[in-house]
Amino acid sequence: MKLVSWNVNGIRACVKKGFLDFFVNEDADIFCIQETKVQEEQIPFNLDGYYQYWNSAQKKGYSGTAIFSKQEPLKVIYGMGKEEHDSEGRIITLEFEKVYVVTVYTPNSQRGLARLDYRMKWEDDFLKYIKDLDRLKPVIVCGDLNVAHQEIDLKNPSANRKNAGFSTEERNKFDQLINNGFVDTFRFFYPDTTQAYTWWSYMFNARSNNAGWRIDYFCVSEVLKSQLKNAVIYSDVLGSDHCPVGLEIV
Repeated sequence: MKLVSWNVNGIRACVKKGFLDFFVNEDADIFCIQETKVQEEQIPFNLDGYYQYWNSAQKKGYSGTAIFSKQEPLKVIYGMGKEEHDSEGRIITLEFEKVYVVTVYTPNSQRGLARLDYRMKWEDDFLKYIKDLDRLKPVIVCGDLNVAHQEIDLKNPSANRKNAGFSTEERNKFDQLINNGFVDTFRFFYPDTTQAYTWWSYMFNARSNNAGWRIDYFCVSEVLKSQLKNAVIYSDVLGSDHCPVGLEIV
């Protein structure tokens, strides 16, 4: 099974920059996107061979997720069942016979860590949500988790220790994810690879200089480790300030 995840930073803009070419060429079994910034009716997609599931934020032009799947799931769940988190369209879960697939767009802690307290509550509730799923069957989580886990995961760690996405608090929450039986699939295959990033600021020629962050992930239940085939970062794919990431699993 081949899966792809991409924070498109506005699907309408990304479509104008080659999204559909990449989508068709990759021919993924499941394709997840985050930060769609649309209501479903604003962008009618005709994707032959795929079931479509959209979760839009109540606030127009903000956040949002979608999943396109060749196989029809047994069940679709929008959000994590908590009103305080579910108005921004940040989670979709597809249940299949042997696995759950969850796409997530984790809230940014914002400049000055203004939203850090909320982010910490989100992290605790999301971890509980996927652990509850994991008790039923293995879980594949993908998306923009808005955190660079280790110093190896961003270009300038020393300058960003108190910034959103690399605060001690956010990194500790990712540690908790790993300690609760989930595997960062890219690091599973490439534990020491440097300069492997998925997001670059639009400022200061960050992308051309590869001054980036790895904040987009595929994480899976530990029981799936033996079925992992490869994890990939499509760093040469343009169209967003993020690039897509992928996972192949038996």
